[in-house]
Amino acid sequence: MRSALCALGAAAALVLLPAAHARAEGPEPDRDFTIRDTRITESSGLAASRAHPGIYWTHNDQDAPLIYGVDSRTGETVATLTMEGIGTPRDMEAISVGPDGDVYVGDVGDNLDGSWDHVWIYRFPEPKVLKDQKVAAEQYVVKYADGPRNAEALMVHPKTGRVYIASKNEDGGGLYAGPERLSASGTNVFRRVDEVPWVTDGAFSPDGGRLVLRGYFAAQEYAWKDGRLGDEGTSVGVPFQGQAESVTYTADGSALMFGSEGKNSRVLRVDPPSGGAGRDTKPPAGGTATPGAPASPSAAPGGGERGSVTVGFLVLAGATLLVVAGKRLVRRK
Repeated sequence: MRSALCALGAAAALVLLPAAHARAEGPEPDRDFTIRDTRITESSGLAASRAHPGIYWTHNDQDAPLIYGVDSRTGETVATLTMEGIGTPRDMEAISVGPDGDVYVGDVGDNLDGSWDHVWIYRFPEPKVLKDQKVAAEQYVVKYADGPRNAEALMVHPKTGRVYIASKNEDGGGLYAGPERLSASGTNVFRRVDEVPWVTDGAFSPDGGRLVLRGYFAAQEYAWKDGRLGDEGTSVGVPFQGQAESVTYTADGSALMFGSEGKNSRVLRVDPPSGGAGRDTKPPAGGTATPGAPASPSAAPGGGERGSVTVGFLVLAGATLLVVAGKRLVRRK
């Protein structure tokens, strides 16, 4: 009997070893996390790394050419990138990773709704090693075909590589498409291809079939077809965040990650209304695709009502304008 019990105990220990090992590895990536770097006080853009699973690129809404790689397992910064070869940024608002493995940064903000006749996009290869380093970046001049715009959302399509910008002027938002390939030697004219709500960020799903756009109080996921919005969109159960600034899909497309400005800001995971239909079947480089997880408990109840985001933005327009006005006053001081 004793030998039998010992054998059972040994077998049980072997069964429990993998679980103990999993606990030792720490939390899973791509879940809710807090950005712990005290230098990151205005996280204005968010993009899931394609080369490093669980890492998210972000930057402050300021004039320093710094990009931070944050590990979603711990919330700690694991790489600080200093962009070289560009001028002094004015108002960096968005970040995206393209199909070429390059990181695109949108210096596209303009809090005076059109005081600058041009804005900039910066581009550099996503580093293969996560460490503090300098990166050589290309700088692209951007103008809009219908005149200066204020914008906070820049999205690079993961299949075509075309760059899109969503404006947020007080007279409404527009979706602008850049040229098929950006030119570092001339001006890149972006042309209006669709109407969108007043938004603070956006992102394409990894397979390029969906586009999510978010504002301060709501978010909408759209089908993407022939270079423009393919439907009226489906509302996302967006979490409430004090300064709701950013959104990205996880690298496998199974979830959305919503970020905000402020010290120790939270990044919250939410299931997309498409149920992760926009996920890539291929795992990100160096990792394995993971199944979808339940939405963040911080998220508001989801919805499937078509076109409801526009109504939501209109109802809350007064509150939005107050937030924007306050932000402008701070910037002008």
